[in-house]
Amino acid sequence: MITPAQDITTALPHPFYVDADGVNRPPGPEKHPYYAQFAASGSGVVPIVRQVAGELVPALLICRYADVREVLRRQDVFSRAAAAHADQVDVTGTMLGMDGPEHARVRGTVKDSFTKRAVAELRPTVRAAAEARLAELITGGSPADLVRDFTIPFTLDVVCDLLGLPREDRSQFRRWGDMFLGAGDLSRDDAARSAVEMGGYLWSQLDQRRGCPAGDLLTQIATAAADQPMDIQVKLPISLVVGGWETTASSIATFVHVLCSRPYEGDRTGWEHLLDHPEKVDSAVTELERLYSTSNGDDMPRRVMTDVELPSGARLSEGDIVIPSHDAANRDPAVFPDPERMDFDRDPNPHLSFGYGPHYCIGTHLGALEVRTAITLLLSELPGLRLAVPADRVSWKAGHAILGPTALPVAW
Repeated sequence: MITPAQDITTALPHPFYVDADGVNRPPGPEKHPYYAQFAASGSGVVPIVRQVAGELVPALLICRYADVREVLRRQDVFSRAAAAHADQVDVTGTMLGMDGPEHARVRGTVKDSFTKRAVAELRPTVRAAAEARLAELITGGSPADLVRDFTIPFTLDVVCDLLGLPREDRSQFRRWGDMFLGAGDLSRDDAARSAVEMGGYLWSQLDQRRGCPAGDLLTQIATAAADQPMDIQVKLPISLVVGGWETTASSIATFVHVLCSRPYEGDRTGWEHLLDHPEKVDSAVTELERLYSTSNGDDMPRRVMTDVELPSGARLSEGDIVIPSHDAANRDPAVFPDPERMDFDRDPNPHLSFGYGPHYCIGTHLGALEVRTAITLLLSELPGLRLAVPADRVSWKAGHAILGPTALPVAW
C-alpha cells in the first residue's frame, strides 16, 4: 500500500474516507479543498476507503494529471469490468462497465451519431428545443425553478428526440434516472428496479423498430446490436437517456449558479463578465467544466491487472483498486497554473472531466453543444437573470452519481 505524503494527510483521517457522496464532498458546486494538494504533493496516490453496499472497500485515489490519463488510457492494465464490486452505481452490462473489444463493439453501435460532425448537424434542432423550453420558462413568469422548468425538459427533449422516444412517455424517465443514478445501499435496490422498468420499456421500443424501422437512434441500435444479448441492447439506450440528459441538465444549472454567485473580476460576477463578453462563452464553459464537473468521476474504479509503474514513478500492484480522479487531475498545477482560479481565458485547457482514451464520454460533443446553447440563450434573453435565494440556500443532490442542484430558484 502506498503511503501518501505526510504534509497532505496530517489534517485528514487516515486512510482518507470516501462515502456515497464522493470524497467527503462539501455541499454545493465546490470540490474537495485537498484535491490540488493531492495532485501536487508526495506521490499523488492517496489511500482511501469506499463504502459500497454496506462494506468498506480500500482503494487508491490517483491524483496527478499524467497518472490519471495513463489509467484512463490503458484498459489492458486498468479494468473497469474487473472492479464491479467497488462500484457504487451498478453499471454492469453498460459501456461504462466494459473493457476492450466488448466495450469497443457496443460503443461502435452508436459512436457515429455522436461525432463532432454529426452533432454539428443537430445545432438547429438543439437551439429550437432550447428556445421552446426557454419561452415556456419566461411565460411562466419570475421567479422560477431553472432545473424543473428549463434544464431538465430541454436536455430530455434533445436526447429523447434523438432516440425517437414518444414525448408523452418522457416524464417517467426522470424518476427512473434518479433511481438508476442513486448511490448507497437502498439506492442500489432502487437502481435495479429502475433498470428493470426502463429495460422492459426500451425493449418494447426496440422491438417496434425491428418490425417498423424509423429514422432514429433506436432503430440504429435495434439493427446494429441485434446480435447482442438483450440486457446489452436495452442498457445501451438506458446509458444514453440517463447519462445524456442528467449530466447536461446538472451542468447548465451548476454553471448558472456559479456564474451568478461567484466574483470573477473585482466584485463583478462571471455572469456580468459574459454579458459584456459573449464571445467568451465557449472558453468560459470549458473552464467551468474543469472546475465544477458534475460527473462524480471518483465513482469509476479500476482493478490493476498486473504490476505497473505510473508516469510519476508510483508503483501499483496487481489486484489494487484505483480511482482516477479527474477532479484532482484538473487541479494539477503542473498542467493548470493557479489551478483554483476561474479563468475564462485559460489556454490551453485540456481538462479530463469527460475522461480520456477508450472511455472518453461518447456524448461530449452533444452535451457541450447543449450547455453552450443554453448559456448563450439565457444571456441574450434573460440578461437580468439572478438567483432568487441566497447561493448557500440552494439544495444539492446527495447520494447521486451526478452532482448538481436539486432545484435552482431564479428571477429576472
